[in-house]
Amino acid sequence: MNATIVKLAAQALLGRRRFWLLLAFPVLLVALTATVAALTDGDAAWPLLPGLGYPVVLPLVAVLAASSVLGPEVDDGSIVYLLSKPVNRHAIAVSKWVVAWAATMLAGVLPLWVSALVAGGGDRATAAGIAAAVAGTAYSALFLAISAVTRHAVIVSLLFVLIWEGLLGNLLSGVAWLSVAQWGLRIGHELSPELPDPTNLPWALLASVVVTAGGAWFAGDRLRSFSLRGED
Repeated sequence: MNATIVKLAAQALLGRRRFWLLLAFPVLLVALTATVAALTDGDAAWPLLPGLGYPVVLPLVAVLAASSVLGPEVDDGSIVYLLSKPVNRHAIAVSKWVVAWAATMLAGVLPLWVSALVAGGGDRATAAGIAAAVAGTAYSALFLAISAVTRHAVIVSLLFVLIWEGLLGNLLSGVAWLSVAQWGLRIGHELSPELPDPTNLPWALLASVVVTAGGAWFAGDRLRSFSLRGED
């Protein structure tokens, strides 16, 4: 990891309009949860988290964070100047991922945990926070890898979120084995049975680690190839 690149990536993230969009979704989730809880009770608001928070809001935050720390540089070609420096490509990717991960934790995981507190709190709020942290970590690495592959990373990532995670992940039980949100929920289920149990625990742990490590590594490998070809 390179501290200078981390600083530059953080400045780029905070200086873009996407940052404000990144904050809008979790704020709406907390507001919606609080409204439902106030009008009914906490138990009525709880289904909003596994049904909306994990498969939609959290990955959208991760998409905006990951695409903001790397995507614009790929789009305008300025990534070439960064890659011309004698810095290890995987160190660049990990540095970018750390910023995207931190933004996802603050703007995605924290609001989900707050929503869980509003919806009843207790052990299930702790479980919800851990589940969100696991899923958010994997999401940030996955979307960083996508940002390193294509100029249309936001579109590709949004299609993945809305169709695979949001629609199919909630409708088809078999998709849960390949759904980042469902892996996080399964891990959180160990702390609170009120979270869904879509797959088995060893698979959820292994898949989360593989996607996180693999996504960061692949982004670095892609950056190395990018610099050699000089395309985009």
